[in-house]
This record gives sequence, C-alpha cells and structure tokens, in this order.
Amino acid sequence: MIDSGSVKQMAGHPFDRRDFLKVLGWSGAAVALSGCGNTSVEDGRETVVSYVEANDYMVPGIGVYFNSTCAQCDAGCSVNGRVREGRVLKLEGNPDSAINKGKLCGLGQAGVQHHYNPDRVREPLLRNGNKGEAISWDKAYALIAEKLAGVQGEEIAFLSGGVSGHLKVLLGNYLDSLGTKNHFVYEAIAPSVVRAANVKAFGVEMPRYRFDKAQVVLSFGADFLGSWVSPVHFSQQYAQFRKGVNGQRGVLIQVESKMTLTGANADRWLAVKPGTEGVLALGIINALGMATGDVAELVKGYDKARVSRETGVSTGQIDKIAALLKLRSPSLVLAGSAAEGYAHGSQNAAAINLLNQVLGNVGKTIEAPVSVPFPQMAPSKGNTVALKNLNDGLAAGKYKVVFNFAANPVFTAPGAFKFKDNFAKAGFKVAFAHYLDETALQADLVLPLDSALEDWGTQVPEYLTEGAQINIQQPLMERLHADTRGMGDILLSLIKQKKADEYKGFEDYYAYLRGAVLQNKGALGGGGVEDDTFWNDTLTNGIVKLAGTTTSLAAHASAAGLLLPAEAEADEHFPLHLIPGVTASLRDGRHTNQPWLQESPDPLTTIVWDSWVEIHPKKAAELGIVEGDIVEVTSKTGSVKAQVYLFPGIHPEAISIPVGRGHDAMGRYAKGYGVNPFQIMDAVFEAATGELAMHETRVKISKTGQRVLVVKDEGAAGALQMGRKIAARVSTDQVDLSKEV
Repeated sequence: MIDSGSVKQMAGHPFDRRDFLKVLGWSGAAVALSGCGNTSVEDGRETVVSYVEANDYMVPGIGVYFNSTCAQCDAGCSVNGRVREGRVLKLEGNPDSAINKGKLCGLGQAGVQHHYNPDRVREPLLRNGNKGEAISWDKAYALIAEKLAGVQGEEIAFLSGGVSGHLKVLLGNYLDSLGTKNHFVYEAIAPSVVRAANVKAFGVEMPRYRFDKAQVVLSFGADFLGSWVSPVHFSQQYAQFRKGVNGQRGVLIQVESKMTLTGANADRWLAVKPGTEGVLALGIINALGMATGDVAELVKGYDKARVSRETGVSTGQIDKIAALLKLRSPSLVLAGSAAEGYAHGSQNAAAINLLNQVLGNVGKTIEAPVSVPFPQMAPSKGNTVALKNLNDGLAAGKYKVVFNFAANPVFTAPGAFKFKDNFAKAGFKVAFAHYLDETALQADLVLPLDSALEDWGTQVPEYLTEGAQINIQQPLMERLHADTRGMGDILLSLIKQKKADEYKGFEDYYAYLRGAVLQNKGALGGGGVEDDTFWNDTLTNGIVKLAGTTTSLAAHASAAGLLLPAEAEADEHFPLHLIPGVTASLRDGRHTNQPWLQESPDPLTTIVWDSWVEIHPKKAAELGIVEGDIVEVTSKTGSVKAQVYLFPGIHPEAISIPVGRGHDAMGRYAKGYGVNPFQIMDAVFEAATGELAMHETRVKISKTGQRVLVVKDEGAAGALQMGRKIAARVSTDQVDLSKEV
C-alpha cells in the first residue's frame, strides 16, 4: 500500500491529498469512505500489455468474451464482446447492466463496423494547402504547444460532445492548465428544453420514468422505442407495461405531428397540428375536471371546442383520453422532441408536466433519479446553446486556438449559423477524429482516435435506472492501426506539457485509470480486497455498481408562468412546417458511414441508402405530387432536393426529412448519400432556454420535373422482387416441385 506521503513523493510535487484526488477524478462525500490507509496508486512504470493479447488461454477457433461499454450513443449500455484469435467479432448486451440487461440495439451492434471501417484516420495529419500531410505524434504535440505559447486562456475554445467519467475529469484538468473556461458541450439532438422544464416541475433534469408501473402512457412525441434518452432500457420497460398490472394490458397513446417508431406501436395515434402539444395537454386537464387553484383557473380557457380547433384533435378524442386517464391510474405523460422543438417549447413541456402533476403521477410513475456520488464524473450534458455561443465567438474573431472532439458542427450546425465560414476565422484548429468528416476537413491538425473497442475509459450515463453505476470501457483487442491513440492518452500527453510533475507518475491513460480506480476502491466496494484482484474483477464485470444518492422530487402543481402563445398565423410564402426526423440508427449523422445502418430499412418507410421527403397523400394530391417526384424544399435559409414518399402518418401542414444523411465527407459509406436538412434550418430559438427550435423552420416545396423509383423494402402481398414473387402460397395438390413457384 502507498500512503499519502508516498503519493507526494511519487508525483514529485508537494500537492496535498485533495489535489491528488482532483487529478484522479474523485470528489464528493464518497471519497471519505476509502480512508487514507486503504489506498493504492498504480505508478505506470511497468510495460502495459493488453489482457486481450493472444495468450496461453487462447484456443484457435474458440471465442473468449470481455465486458465493456457501448459508445454508439450516450445511453450507457454495457456490452459483451466475442473475441476470436485476437479479433472482436460480435457485440451483445451485458446481462449485469441495469440499463440494458443483456439487450443491444442495432446501432450498438454496428459498433463493430465502426471499429473495422476502412476510412478511419490512421495517423496524425497536418494541413498542407488542401491536403493532409502525415506527421509523427511528437511533432503533433510539439505543434500544439507552439500554437498555445503566448495565447491567453480566453482565446482558447474546446468544443466537445457529452463527456463523463475520468475523461471528463482529465479534460477539465487540461482546460484548467490552459487557463480557459471555454468548454462548449454540444449535442445536435438533445432533450435540453425538456430537461429545463423538468427542473421547474420536479426539481431534477431527468427523473426516472416507470413505464412498468403505468397503466396508460400518453406520449407527446417522445420516441422512447426509437431514439429518445435510453431506448433499449425503455423498450424493456415497455414490454412490462404491455403485460400490464393484474392482467390488464397497458395502453399507449402517442400524440405527434409526424409518426415515430413509438407512434407506430401505439394503440391510438393522434396527428396534432405542429406546435400545439401544450394546448392539447391543457385541454385534457380541463376535460379531466381534477385541477384546483391557479391550475383550474388557467385551463378554464382551454375548452374542448377551442382545443380541437387549434390542435386538430376532435372533441371526442379529447373526451376519450380524459376518460381513460381517469379510469386507469397511475399513468405516465411524456414530453418529447415533438413538443420541445418550438419557440414556445418550454411552455409546451411545462403544460405536459403539469398534466402529470394533476394526475398524481409524481412519486408513482415519475420517481426521483439516482446519481453517482462523484460530481466530477457526472456527465456534461450537451445542448445547442453551446454551439451558438461558440459560433458567436468565432464570428467575432475571439479564438486563436480551437479544439474539437466528438462533434461534427460543420455538418450539424443550422445553415443560418454559417458555422463553416466562422470556424475558418480561428487561428489554429485541432480535430480529434475517427474520420475525415466535415469538421476534420476544416481543421489544421487532425489527431486520429482509437475506436471504443480498442480504448480505455469510464462512463457515467445520464439516465440511471435501478441504481448508480460506473461503466468500464476496455479494449477488446489490440489496435488495428499503430498510430491511432485513445483520447485519454492524448489528453494525458497534452496536460504533461503544462503539469509534468503532477502527472509524471502515469505513463499512459491505462495507468491513470487503474490508479484512479484503486485509489478509491473502498468507496467502490473493494475495501480490503487486494489491488490486482479488485482491478481484474472490475474489468471482468465491466460495471461498478454503487449506492447512489437520490434527490427528492417536487410535486406541487402550479400554473405560474405558464402562458402558451396565440394560434400561429399562416405563412403564405412558407406554408409548411419542416419536421427533422430522427431515426434510431443514424441519429445526428455521426454513424452514417456504417453500412449496416445505411442498409437497415427505415422502420416506417423501409427506404435505404437515401433521404426522402414525407408528405401526407392529401397534401401531395393538392400539390400535384406523386411518390418518387424529386422536389425542392426551400426555407428562408436554403434549399435541398429529395424524393417524395407519401406517408399518411404526418400532419397535412408538415413535411419531414430525416437527419443524418447528406454528408460531403466522412468516408465512402456516407459521402454523397441523401441530403442534410440541417443546412436549411432557420436560426429560431426557444424563448426560455435559448436552444435551437428545430421544428420552427417553415418551408415550401416545388416540383423539379424529375422522378425516380423509390428504393424501399416494402410491398403489398404478391409484390415482386427482381420480377419474381417474394413468397408464394399454393395448396399441396397444385404445387409442382419440379418447377419454380
């Protein structure tokens, strides 16, 4: 064991235990549980050999299995990887994870294709005109130090996607060493408005939703079976919900302007006029007759006639929903992207949360969340305000050095931001990237990253379920490419440029991570366990389960500050609402270069490898448009051209284009397929939070005179494929097995 005095000596710098814990990423009350006498620090001096290297236990043709964490989205599912002869072949869910309980979605399965993708960046690249010149890592690190010399902290910006765990800690320590607080955490698609509304209603950003305890789920556009928050976990909860309580099957009602995967599974799907979700929620409260005080006073004005007129939902449907919610309790009401994506999105979400409180769901199907008792490791939640703030600073020429990690803002920024032009104003741009995507192509230096299947890390999911847990990420195999590096290793090398003495005890990120875990193993449930045993057990499990802290929920129903805008006037120049469709596979486009996902048919349209414009058949007939027509969709910001798909699951006043495709770069499986609706989004912001109002762009469509055959995987019974029947059924007395059916 190493005591605190030895720690100081090892580090070569007289900083105290508190500073050392900050270096390792531990803070909060739980640290005290380990005690000074039960700590151990890995000094990193030994040669670190990956435990997945082909060793004595390897038998040719026989697979071995290792637990790690899926990095395809932020849900935090744990994975079990099958490795044979030193190569990872397949991923499945880790049964010990409370989040995914052994299940894994198609997006997670495709992580193997990300790992083996032939278009990964394989060595550091320095811009030389319009080309990238391969350089060494030593030269890359020296160049960063050179560019940072003499630059003030306020002139440095770091844009990243959501980060958590020890990578977040190390990144924070590096930014501190640079003297900058300009860390912009950006997610192109995130429930930021709902988070803010939840804080006002419940006191927490993301409560625990108990589908399994609800008898009715009323969802306002929350695609919890597709892409919302934690879909693998919610899908399993949904299965329990469908089994019901005492044999009474749960009922799902989905309210939205464009049908999602969740809407396609609903017992009742209601097409609501875009942006009027909050009006419908208040109308349901009125119809329930259960409100009191200021809430009752507020909803008096939302009688069924008015609500039906503004939302397009019939008075009969409003009565049926209210009656069902009264009859079957408890229920669960959700606010999703369809409700929050407007300038008044916070008001929509507040009205929906108010419905939950009137129904008495808080404390029953809406529970207090748990959190990991280490605040430094808690996830940094991304939003679009961060991108706007960075973009404003770039436009003003504020930043001399800009870093970019786990985000592709040149692709996902709304066209109205003109982000690509503003990004070019930065003096020196560094991209940490797996691929030469649109943002990496604009960088001056590109540093290639290991895939999640060859890298180390810890992760704390935003949405925790049965208890707190820290996910472990570990390599399932050796690096495919010798000159890629893990983000943790890169940050460690960079921070040593500023604080060499404090970090010289860690040869690499593996040593840092192992030291961090063992330093506080008492708080992680390993008190009294030998270091190597605890570390190996941690890797074997892939998860560290903790006694998390729980926050109490607020449950006071109040109408204070809730004021929905008057019915929007029609725009004769741009008469249609643009709804950016978010699919379970492609999300914001970061996975478009994985061909399994491109090849997977969209669940509702069955289209593959292309974009499309969803339009209601009645609106199409009115405009003289038929399926397969190439139309131009134009907003105040720009225009795109795509094929038409006639879809009854969309409001006649709206059209939808899925996001994720339309790349100009990012590799052979992404470049040139489909269109990018981010390019035509207007810069309209949610009033209360400042978030980008993604559903507020208004458009018009026009025919181009071109037409194509829509490539899809659907067809009526008896349809042909390549001129032949897909399946045929005839009676046994008619079939002739000597001939093709």
